[in-house]
Amino acid sequence: MLALLFPGQGSQSVGMARDAAERFAAARAVFETADEALGYPLSERCFEGPEEALVPTEVQQPAILATSIALLRSLEESGAALDRVAYVAGHSLGEYSALVAAGAVELADALRLVRSRGQYMQEAVPEGEGAMAAIVGCDLATVEAA
Repeated sequence: MLALLFPGQGSQSVGMARDAAERFAAARAVFETADEALGYPLSERCFEGPEEALVPTEVQQPAILATSIALLRSLEESGAALDRVAYVAGHSLGEYSALVAAGAVELADALRLVRSRGQYMQEAVPEGEGAMAAIVGCDLATVEAA
């Protein structure tokens, strides 16, 4: 059995999935769907940037979703043995990619949903406010003391 794990927000970079879209019709179709569903050329922002155009949460989230599904469709088109996939999961935003991969949500619907999710997240915390920290290699007592 295999499991697929999809990444969350923050894993984006300019140029992501460009190679897959150039090589695989199925990947290109994902980005065509994304461009149409969102009403703007997400593919251009992913493939060409600039970075500033890819950073806003409302763009970043659909970009990561589209990239994840484009890479999955590329694997399928290349003949990868995905019939052994028994589980799909995602880290945070990646749960939407997992839902699309499992056939529970249509790609276009998921793209519109995560765009809204990103808009709401951005509205909840104004630009430049708030913070997040990852705690790695510490025991609970050290974290509680900090």
